[in-house]
Amino acid sequence: MAADANQKTLLIESQYFPNLFFYKTLTEHDILLIERYEHYQKLSFRNRCYIAGPNGSILLSVPLARGKNQRTVMKDVRISNEEKWQAQHWKTLVSAYRRSPWFEYYEEELGQLYERPFEYLMDWNQACFEWANKVIGLSSPTTYTTEYRKIYTETNLTDARDSMVPGKENAKTDLPEYTQVFQERVGFLPNLSILDLIFCEGKRSLTLLK
Repeated sequence: MAADANQKTLLIESQYFPNLFFYKTLTEHDILLIERYEHYQKLSFRNRCYIAGPNGSILLSVPLARGKNQRTVMKDVRISNEEKWQAQHWKTLVSAYRRSPWFEYYEEELGQLYERPFEYLMDWNQACFEWANKVIGLSSPTTYTTEYRKIYTETNLTDARDSMVPGKENAKTDLPEYTQVFQERVGFLPNLSILDLIFCEGKRSLTLLK
């Protein structure tokens, strides 16, 4: 068990197709610990991600049953399926990436994910996360918190909860640069969802992140 004590754990909130900063941080750790017992925070990556579009970044946001101002424990946050948000997100992804090098390669499988019904936000996020990890070949063991703790004192644990906030540039400067679909028109857009890297670089994604 001595080796386990040296393993580095990343503690972070559940996110919808996380961005490259999330994944870059994850590659520097051995184990992922996802927070289940925090309260939902609005204007976060918990239910949103950003992709590249012809006029700049595009926001994809999962609608929630009690709205964005709720103070619900994350494991209990429900998705609002009254509107066809999955179909809307998928239509946006097809429009944005159909000309990318790898979209056709992953289109059928990812399209099927967007047709599966989900009731809880964390279940949807985890399904997306597992799909992306499988595609890029990342196999970090994932566990979940069993209670809420404001402070963790474990030496080899990085508490990154709420450290990645939309609209605020992260200090991480060694994120990969690659050729994006609309780069000639809008310039390079850093730190988008992992989907952008997957559609543009495919099986090279994990190598670029590392």
